[in-house]
Amino acid sequence: MNQLKAVGIVVEYNPFHNGHLYQINEAKKMTNADVVIAVMSTSFLQRGEPAIVSKWVRTQMALLNGIDLVVELPYIYSTQKAETFAHGAIAILAELGVDFLNFGSESGNIQAFNHLVSFMSSQKSEFDHLVKRYMKLGYSYPKSTSEAFNQLNLQEETLPLTEPNNILGFHYVKAIDDQKAPIQATTTLRRQAHYHDPTITTNPIASATSIRKTLSDNDSIQIRHVVPKETYQLLTTYKKTYSILHTWDDYFNLLQYKILSTPVEQLRVLYECEEGLEYRVKEKIQTAASFSEWMQLLKTKRYTWTRLQRLATHLLTNTSKVEMEEATATKPSYIRLLGMTKNGQTFINKTKQHRQIPLITKLAKANGIQAKIEERITNVYLSPLKKEQQLAEMKQEYSRPPIMVT
Repeated sequence: MNQLKAVGIVVEYNPFHNGHLYQINEAKKMTNADVVIAVMSTSFLQRGEPAIVSKWVRTQMALLNGIDLVVELPYIYSTQKAETFAHGAIAILAELGVDFLNFGSESGNIQAFNHLVSFMSSQKSEFDHLVKRYMKLGYSYPKSTSEAFNQLNLQEETLPLTEPNNILGFHYVKAIDDQKAPIQATTTLRRQAHYHDPTITTNPIASATSIRKTLSDNDSIQIRHVVPKETYQLLTTYKKTYSILHTWDDYFNLLQYKILSTPVEQLRVLYECEEGLEYRVKEKIQTAASFSEWMQLLKTKRYTWTRLQRLATHLLTNTSKVEMEEATATKPSYIRLLGMTKNGQTFINKTKQHRQIPLITKLAKANGIQAKIEERITNVYLSPLKKEQQLAEMKQEYSRPPIMVT
């Protein structure tokens, strides 16, 4: 039998919806791949928020809807700006031996991404200079990069870097180029729902943002036509079992206690706590009645909501700059397998020789800083559950083998 061809997708599945199903089918068609591999964020996500259900439930959603293999994108990458997020995801997919990468974009044209990576590489020093200039004017980092890009781009027709999926797509293609990974990038045009669309319409495809908002309004019936039936059932079961779909509100009291009881000198050493933010977070949390209110009080022209949410995540999880620097200085120390189909298992067995990083099936088999951080993050994520549920879930985290869907 010829070697199986694999396409990789970087995902959060928060939760898995019809748009994701569409992407999987398009990725298979576009690449003629035999296997679809998802590298999935764990408990906290790129925009600095908790996943609404555990990684195990999201893994089940994926495996029941066309994904053959789910591996973990660890916290050290999953809660980072686009560049670091993409770098970690591509390193893992390259190690697994995927032939293709597929990502959703507002462009749908892979040549535009290749052209942009080449253009930005030739303009790097001028771009960096412009970003610094805009940041000195008090703009946020994303706004500064956007302004710098627009200024560079006056004479050149390239892809707009204003849409979130175009930004991520650019960084995926750049990471493949930087790492000299033997991966061919492909992109699927996003259909119907915009990334931040706040409401669900009659269309069968809705944004994850609108699905989460509808769920937070306790209106789960409204999402039935925009998610596969397995997603709907798994969300319903999780809510019934744990009385929760995780949001920042479930962690706010813990975060408030953490910030108020920690001296500013200790807050300062935590990851992404820069430029005197330790004073601002401490001052503003004293009067805030909710997470959302605190964020409104914190937000400035310089700091975006997403940037501040990521800071909140690192404050909550007590993740230091030193830890993050050490953990991301080298390649991932292991890859954790969360679930597979028979097809995925065959791929894993056939590509053993290719891998240089250990592929682990249980956290108990991992060690080093990456594992230490992941264990702590999982403990924090589970903290809103009842005590006996927390203990049972943490035990599972150590010893649970990958989910097998046949």
